[in-house]
Amino acid sequence: MGEVIITYETLYELSRREKSRPEIQKLDKDFFNDVIKYIKDKKEILESQKTKENVFAAKEIERTTKQLDSIYRILKELYEKRENKIITLALLNSRNLGKVDTSLLLPEEVKFYENVKNDLNLYRGGILGNLQQGKSPALNEPKVIKSDFQDKILIRFISPVPKFVGSNGFNYGPFEEEDIANLPSDVAKLLIEKGRAEEI
Repeated sequence: MGEVIITYETLYELSRREKSRPEIQKLDKDFFNDVIKYIKDKKEILESQKTKENVFAAKEIERTTKQLDSIYRILKELYEKRENKIITLALLNSRNLGKVDTSLLLPEEVKFYENVKNDLNLYRGGILGNLQQGKSPALNEPKVIKSDFQDKILIRFISPVPKFVGSNGFNYGPFEEEDIANLPSDVAKLLIEKGRAEEI
């Protein structure tokens, strides 16, 4: 799909197509930014209409307000349809029911997909996996480490890392495989470069 100019009609068409087709539909990589700009423009038009004092102003305000309400409703429908499809993709991956293609997801949706998939895998292994081995369900939830740094990256460890001191003098770790941490970007990038972690 080529670049799309966001209008009420294109949003309606995107939502209609998402609802009528089983596979997730491709959206332009700038879709979210374009939608934000479109809504901002609509709100500016509405504010401009509110400053007018003529017989048509009230009708214009009502029409633009209704259109904004419709835009919000269409966006909610589009989001929720894609949300359902992303959850289904994560479920298929967790159950190993076929290859999952995430190339049609926007970057924010890929993170959503990964988080849902990881949660499903965590509970599947902790409950079903343990039951199948005759053990009680147990969940080894990943440790989430928060940092005060403004510039940070969320990573998942793909191999164990012992406790270490970052360039800022703070202690980090130890980390086990599949642990998740929000670390300063220089620390996170170094771990990614060394093949110890991957960005989420």
